[in-house]
Amino acid sequence: MDSTNPLDQTKSKSDDVPLTETTAAVSYSHDPESNVEAAGPPKTIKQRLRKWFGFLFTPHFWIIFIHGQILSWCIVSTNTLTSFLANGGNNIPAFQTLFNYVLLCLIFTPYTIYKYGFVKWCKLLFRDGWKYFLFAFADVEGNYFVVKAYAYTNMLSAALLDNFAIVVVVILSFVFLKVRYKWTQLIGIVTCIGGMALLVVSDVLTDKDYPAMDMVKGDLFMLLGAGLYGVSNTLEEFFVSKRPLYEVVGQLGFWGMFINGVQCAIFERDSLRNAQWSSKVGGYFAGYTLSMLLLYCTAPILFRMASAAFYNLSLLTSDFWSLLVGIEVFGYYVYWLYPVGFVFTVLGMIVYYLSFTDPQGEARKPWLGKNQELGVAGVGTAKGHAHESDPSEGVLSQDEPSPAQDEIDYGTINKNSNLNPNGHF
Repeated sequence: MDSTNPLDQTKSKSDDVPLTETTAAVSYSHDPESNVEAAGPPKTIKQRLRKWFGFLFTPHFWIIFIHGQILSWCIVSTNTLTSFLANGGNNIPAFQTLFNYVLLCLIFTPYTIYKYGFVKWCKLLFRDGWKYFLFAFADVEGNYFVVKAYAYTNMLSAALLDNFAIVVVVILSFVFLKVRYKWTQLIGIVTCIGGMALLVVSDVLTDKDYPAMDMVKGDLFMLLGAGLYGVSNTLEEFFVSKRPLYEVVGQLGFWGMFINGVQCAIFERDSLRNAQWSSKVGGYFAGYTLSMLLLYCTAPILFRMASAAFYNLSLLTSDFWSLLVGIEVFGYYVYWLYPVGFVFTVLGMIVYYLSFTDPQGEARKPWLGKNQELGVAGVGTAKGHAHESDPSEGVLSQDEPSPAQDEIDYGTINKNSNLNPNGHF
């Protein structure tokens, strides 16, 4: 296998540079006004406040914050529709997600073939297909085991163990991607998890919990599913930072379609025979698939602009949003700990980004080099932002491989894509 494959370049000389104020001072922006001076400690109160809270008032922060909450609502939608399906006697988790992977494949794979050409797309499968297969396997099985866990363990245990995905993301990012977390980020993560714990306690105090059928089995399923989620999220952040979105999402759909289809055929044949089919059930499936499609198509942009860790923190608010839906749909009522837990979760996301001096936040990935030369100039990337800010650096289409990635044959764009060299993805 070619050792110059950019997907294999997980370590470079610049990997040893942590994401601290030192690296943040080397701003990727070409606007001098946007670069934060880090020559010395802040002297005035205004300078201190700008250092600690400056990033929170940038458009970048509010874009990723709102984007994260949109994805959280996608989770609310899928959870609500899954409840409707389960209440109607349709417990077929693999079959539910199958349509999502099929649509991802149908949408993004033809576009990838158009951009690369069929021969180069086949080379992509041959040279890097195994990596995308592992990525898709972690994603499919993460979905499967988390859904299965709720059938065996109680809600308190499941909700707490689900946070294991955040722990896995932080550890994998630290060890393999050379991400160096600030103490404010770690405090923010703990605060978010604390808010989640308050929501769980609220459910227990209001008797929303249910007895466990097999708690040990369910807890193991949840730990396995959450761990696979963490692996999947970390891999996706890595892949979309180095490769075009259409390639990564297309490969996820391509391999996920086969993995999920085989799993459904083996384990859910009896469940499919006994399922209760109706036009209403069809509507639930359609709504679930559309919500999942929106989540899978837009989450990679959040991975680029922020990180897999912030993505998982954003999804913690889904329990509070689910309560608001449940008040209207299922007759739930609000216990006072719920709003408090929600505030803690949001506060944790704010604390997570305290003292960031780089206006691009976590969009600058340490594994891509000091100037992000190993990354792709695409939607949401720091490199893409630089090309938009200074067109004199050369025209590079959105989500097309950079010159640093040209060592890989299929990574170059075929001549058909020159019809729109400045086009966006």
